[in-house]
Amino acid sequence: MNRKRATIKDVAAHAGVSIATVSNVFSGNKPVNADLRERVERAARDLSYQVDRAASQLRSGNARIVCVLVPDLDDVFFTSLVSRLEVMARKDGYDVIVTSSRDDVELERSRLRALLGWRPSGLVAVPCSDTVPTLLREEAGHLPMVFCDRVVPAGCFADTVTIDNVEAGEMVARHLVETGHVNMLVAASDLGISPIRGRIRGVHNIAERAGIVPIVLETGSVAERGAEIVADWLQRNPHPDAVVGLTNVTTLSALSALAQQGIDVPGEVSLVGFDDYAWMSARKTALTAIRQPIDEIAAVVWERLRARMRGEQSPPRQTVLNTTLQMRKSVLRRGTR
Repeated sequence: MNRKRATIKDVAAHAGVSIATVSNVFSGNKPVNADLRERVERAARDLSYQVDRAASQLRSGNARIVCVLVPDLDDVFFTSLVSRLEVMARKDGYDVIVTSSRDDVELERSRLRALLGWRPSGLVAVPCSDTVPTLLREEAGHLPMVFCDRVVPAGCFADTVTIDNVEAGEMVARHLVETGHVNMLVAASDLGISPIRGRIRGVHNIAERAGIVPIVLETGSVAERGAEIVADWLQRNPHPDAVVGLTNVTTLSALSALAQQGIDVPGEVSLVGFDDYAWMSARKTALTAIRQPIDEIAAVVWERLRARMRGEQSPPRQTVLNTTLQMRKSVLRRGTR
């Protein structure tokens, strides 16, 4: 038989205090002296009491909950973003609820309904496509929200925080052209996503001025499947002298495919990655990579959301941040152009 869940009334009785005192200990609404706080916390531990934050916040009409929607929690970029938002939200007294759409529009719609059911104070969304979900359009003007990464800033009804994806692509291509590369293979996750299209446009901008036409290969957002696609292409085509991964996942796919084919990096093929994470430099041949300013991205997202939750009514603000190219040993100079 299941044990009955302890209530706030049970904790109060066990600690020998009033229900109001227990409520103040867990809500922080009023100060409670150290002895009473210790008695209440000990009683809660004894009874395995869990605070029903959702119920208490909804009753008070002061739900200090922020929801975060991302496309994929297997992607290090999104988990890094969530981790930083959680730290900042906690400092400001907010709980965070996180969910993933798994890059599926229907699942995104379902997960958004669940998130909105919490009546959050605000929401951070990285949509799984360029189209802002209808549910969020309907909440415009009612729910403070900020969009990040996979958004088209122009004309958006909410604050947006993105990087200059075209500039990032240009930096990669310029470095490869300057180091004498003439055949580029670009591993792109999803051509239907605006950041990826922007990065490809940047690569083309520079490469085509040098008389180079990059080959773009769509690999998806799963590293293992992407590695199969890149490996298959390498088997059927002359090897490029440089491969570019436009996300951390496609970088891993490209690196895995090159290893499977026994192709030396950078001896035979140079490699440039994206989302400069520790594993990219913790190798015998550290990877040249585009570094997104993840700390700044998260800080601006939280600053804008906090301002909106505090009632700021100014027009939507579009923030575009810059990336940097971390040059390491995975790009070999092949001559001068």
